Formats: sequence, C-alpha cells, structure tokens
Amino acid sequence: MKLEGKVALVTGSSGGIGQGIAIRLAQEGASVVVNYRSNPEGAEETLSKVKAAGGKCHMAEGFCDNDRGYSIGADLGMLDDVRHLISQSIEHFGRLDILVNNAGIEKHADFWDVTEADYEAVMNVNFKGVFFATQAFVKYLLQEKKQGRIINISSVHEELPFPHFTAYCASKGALKMMTRNLAVELGGYGITINNVAPGAIETPINKKLLNDPEKLLPLLKNIPLGRLGQPNDVAAMVAFLASEDAGYITGSTFVVDGGLLWNYQEQ
Repeated sequence: MKLEGKVALVTGSSGGIGQGIAIRLAQEGASVVVNYRSNPEGAEETLSKVKAAGGKCHMAEGFCDNDRGYSIGADLGMLDDVRHLISQSIEHFGRLDILVNNAGIEKHADFWDVTEADYEAVMNVNFKGVFFATQAFVKYLLQEKKQGRIINISSVHEELPFPHFTAYCASKGALKMMTRNLAVELGGYGITINNVAPGAIETPINKKLLNDPEKLLPLLKNIPLGRLGQPNDVAAMVAFLASEDAGYITGSTFVVDGGLLWNYQEQ
C-alpha cells in the first residue's frame, strides 16, 4: 500500500468524485479526513466505505461512530471554517501529508443574469477556499519542515469554454494558474502541487443527464473512449499523485476525460 502511514484530507467527500477519492486513498493505506457541508448521510456512507477499505477515519462537520473520528464544522466558502478544518485534522491525527481540494460548486446562468451572490458562492468555494486551505496546509508543512502533496480537483473547463457557466470556468482557470505559481514557490521545500481535471464523470449529481438519452448520447459521441468516466478513474490519478511515484511531478494538470477535451463540440 503506497500511502501507508500517511494522512489525507479530502474536501467535499460526502459523495461523487470526492467519495471515490477518499475510498481509494484508504485502500492505499492512508488515514482519511472526510469533509462535507450539507450531506451527512453521504458522509456516513463515505466513512463506512473508508473503514471497510482499511483506512482510519476522521469525519469533518458531523459525526463519526468510533473513537478515531472527530466532528468539525467546515464550509469551504468560509475562511474561519477552512482554517479550522486544517488545524483540527492535524490535531486529531497528529499529522497531515496530503490535501485534496475537491469541494466545488457550479451555477448555471446566462452571463448577463449572473448575480453577485451566485458569483461569490462559486468563487468562494472553488477558489478562495482552495487558496486558503492550501495556505494553512503549507504553513503547517513549513513549520514542521515536512514535505507534502497538494492535489486540486479542477476540470476540463480550466481549458474548455462552457457557455452559461462563466464563473465556474473562471474559478478553474484561476486554480490552474495558482497551481503553476505554487509549484515554483513551493518546490524548494519538497511540496508538490498538481491539478486533476475530470471531464464527464458519472456521479449522482448527473442523474438527470443519465436518464435523458437525448442529452446523454450526443455527449458520449464527444468522448473518444465512448463512455462517461467513473469516480475511481479520477481517484486513481489522485492516488498516483499522492504517492512517492509522483515525487518529481509538480505544476501540472492531468486531464481525466476519455479524450473529451480534444473532441468536444458544443451542441
């Protein structure tokens, strides 16, 4: 197990891609901090699967039904919550080695109809939260003179235009540049940072799409591999980047999209 003895925090891990990442890191031997904001049932499911995979657990903002868990309030759009999440994760396990910035939201609207509230909601979670979670983690690593891994879950839309989701695309573009900049700034301390950019991934949030052949079939035609991705397709890349095998990789984006980015045509 490549991550034995490591501790990983996965933000937004109550379902979908985040849940898949938490489970995969546990399978690789890591202890996992599970974070959620508004889905305690999903977080409980993640926790159960993490324990079944052999990983120790710590459930953020909620409950954990064994003495290895701890409760932390953590809305990734709130700076105090972000810092509290990092500090309490470290306090509980005594260390933190891997930060996976997975939590994210999107808002659909024509550009001219985007409200300030929707803009701020997207940017606060997708970029501000990532920025300051990473900052708090880096401060800890520098203080302890430790190396570490930062892995951001970005999107193909850090490169690919996505009409009616301009704030979302802007947040992912900002994440791309932050990753490149920090790779240079943090490399001398043995801290790596990379993005994983999923394409169309089959998760519960896509249920409406999955049940609508008129929308699903055109999308599949845009994917050279002919299928939607699965959470574990993304999680496998995260596990690799978190491991020593990826020790010489930093400042890069790894696209996990079945070829969608190079074949996409807006319908």
